[in-house]
Amino acid sequence: MKKILVVRFSSIGDIVLTSPIVRGIKKQLQAEVHFLSKKKFTTLISANPYIDKIWGIEKEVKEVIPQLKAEKFDFIVDLHHNLRSFQLKRKLGLPSASFPKLNLQKWLLTQFKINKLPPVHIVDRYFQATQALGVKPDKEGLDFFIPADTTLPFDLPPTPYVAFAIGGTYSTKRLPNHRIIELCNQINKPVLLLGGPEDQQNASIIIKELKDIHYDYCGQLTIHQSALVLQQSSWVISHDTGLMHIASALKKPIYSIWGNTIPDFGMYPYFGSQKNLNISLEVKKLSCRPCSKLGKDQCPKGHFKCMETIDFKPVIDSII
Repeated sequence: MKKILVVRFSSIGDIVLTSPIVRGIKKQLQAEVHFLSKKKFTTLISANPYIDKIWGIEKEVKEVIPQLKAEKFDFIVDLHHNLRSFQLKRKLGLPSASFPKLNLQKWLLTQFKINKLPPVHIVDRYFQATQALGVKPDKEGLDFFIPADTTLPFDLPPTPYVAFAIGGTYSTKRLPNHRIIELCNQINKPVLLLGGPEDQQNASIIIKELKDIHYDYCGQLTIHQSALVLQQSSWVISHDTGLMHIASALKKPIYSIWGNTIPDFGMYPYFGSQKNLNISLEVKKLSCRPCSKLGKDQCPKGHFKCMETIDFKPVIDSII
């Protein structure tokens, strides 16, 4: 039996997107699968039955190099492809493979609006790192496993309700508060706001301006508890963030909102060959978009049209 080390250090969404590769290695090779990440993200995969052992680091790969050498892995599947994973592979000296990050193509698109990106989701690009192993995409979508002992500290409102993941790492990937308020006030179902501690201030502003009974859970839940809320929701609204990918893994209908980033980067909700449950909301043909492959603290142009002019009609017409 082969022993394979899969590497993805961060972050929430990116780690969820590795789940088809982990599943493929386990099911197609019957291999022993180990996963290396940052310690703060290891809970994401703690209940994944396709992973035999999880390794975590605080900052440096040297924290676990002696232990990893003792495991005598057959192969490293590098799904991060950065300096840290290069250092890991050099120190372990084992056969390995990575995937194309397409940084040049993304640079051309953000700087000169020249789109040379292939129409391929990042999950399918990840599988280029398993070609030498003979592991192929099964097109079954993403996995996210919620531990059986996960409970909520309160009762959820009766369904149907909408789960709205209001967070995002960068400001230019998030709707301004007044637009979230505008959208929520046009939805005739309860809306549950989800996010981390960093979203609590915005959530408190938003919830005060909502007309009907809605709920603010930002900063109150673990990632698995948030997943429970998503799992029981009827619809999910989300920015380009980790909870969007968890919702995709849970096969929920998603309205994904795109500001300075674009679905063409290959990070949109992934359903494989199953029914596509995502509707992307974005302002197309905006000359300044995308302005960054990740995000910015504020709109470089000052007008923030990519978020200020998004049409909410597809959401309003569907959530009835």
